Amino acid sequence: MEGIGGKWKILRSAVVIIWSFGLAAVFVSAERSLKKQGSNLIHNAADESETNNLLKVANFLWQSNESGYQHVWPEMQFNWQIIVAAIIGFFGASFGSVGGVGGGGIFIPMLTLVIGFDSKSATAISKCMIMGAAVSTVYYNLKLRHPTIDMPIIDYDLVLLIQPMLMLGISIGVTFNVLFADWMVTVLLIVLFLVISTKAFLRGVDTWKGETILKKEAAKRREDNGNGGDGADYRLLPGGPDKKTESGTNSSLREVSVLENVCWKEFGLLCFVWVAFLAVQITKNYTANCSTTYWVLNFLQVPVSVGVSLYEAVGLYTGRRVIASNGESGTHIRVGQLFVYCFFGVLAGVVGGLLGLGGGFIMAPLFLELGIPPQVTNATATFGMMFSASMSVVEYYLLKRFPVPYALYFIIVATIAAFIGQDVVRRVIDMLGRASIIIFILASTIFISALSLGGVGIVNMVGKIQRHEYMGFENLCK
Repeated sequence: MEGIGGKWKILRSAVVIIWSFGLAAVFVSAERSLKKQGSNLIHNAADESETNNLLKVANFLWQSNESGYQHVWPEMQFNWQIIVAAIIGFFGASFGSVGGVGGGGIFIPMLTLVIGFDSKSATAISKCMIMGAAVSTVYYNLKLRHPTIDMPIIDYDLVLLIQPMLMLGISIGVTFNVLFADWMVTVLLIVLFLVISTKAFLRGVDTWKGETILKKEAAKRREDNGNGGDGADYRLLPGGPDKKTESGTNSSLREVSVLENVCWKEFGLLCFVWVAFLAVQITKNYTANCSTTYWVLNFLQVPVSVGVSLYEAVGLYTGRRVIASNGESGTHIRVGQLFVYCFFGVLAGVVGGLLGLGGGFIMAPLFLELGIPPQVTNATATFGMMFSASMSVVEYYLLKRFPVPYALYFIIVATIAAFIGQDVVRRVIDMLGRASIIIFILASTIFISALSLGGVGIVNMVGKIQRHEYMGFENLCK
């Protein structure tokens, strides 16, 4: 459980912030009630002073008739902004898809600074781009096998355990996105991303060192066997048999037909969760906000997601299922580990829905900490992200949070970029023999996202303070 303890420390700050926001929301609700009854109560001078201070805080955080959100949708026309945005989006989707994080941390600043969208509309369009990049990447990966084990490069058991909980978290995160003020999102984002990017970079350094040692050992074995005789070759990742092409070089990934490579039972269960969530979202759109029916439909998502994850968890605990890509540790999973995996799935979804990012920003570093190879981490995280991002797009569309023409344009850009990025990086990895390149791309993407999103958020926050705009919680039921 030492590894799990380390992962908990990594994201402890984020959990504390989310919990604090929840307490703040409850506090604001309670203070609002006190405010209405204040005229009927008799207080002494000291009590009145303290109550006034509390009411000032409450008024700052919550005014039912005030809103700090007004969407800004620039008119779509062919100009330098849309060309520059397409170029930035292309590279963001390329690197984001390779790292398994989607690229939302690059998309959102591009959409706000270059095109001119407001931050929440940019968040929604970012999800559309992440969906396009994820679909393209999954299509590319569906025919690939694991680099060292005889299994698909996508670990279906791992994604089936975490993905339903991720989608539940997405629904919660989208609600928080509507409820929370921009500055709250900015604080969470900066703390979370700096910690995760640092941890991912250190993991990349360790992987690079390990690869260097393996290369030297393989070269020494070839020397001992007569300058490249029948000695063992360097393997891109340890843990499985070498796979050589006809030319005798080491090939990291083998291609097969898509039909042979898909685990249809697991894929069907994931589709069932997606369809169930979609039905809830569409039905909810025809109910009044915050009505009894509205909340009942929301809570119906819980048994669906928990039920499917519990089914997979029981299989992993009893040994009927295994997380094969995790090696031996994937065959001996304890209840505590299963609970932590599911918790991080929910957390990844909340962060993804709240910030408009792919859940891969949490899932990819988590998979690396579990010992999953970088190529498998990328493929598995993106596969899960395809379901969660597409569901977020549906939710944002029903909330009318983005203009469709812009969304379609950037979806096309992200789809093409992701496919090209996957192919180029795969060739580079085969040429250099270093899968750690994926980890460095992941860490760099998260770090750049922290700087860009954090910078934009701080500038917006300072501007609102100078203009004396409302900066409290939004009314979810308005």
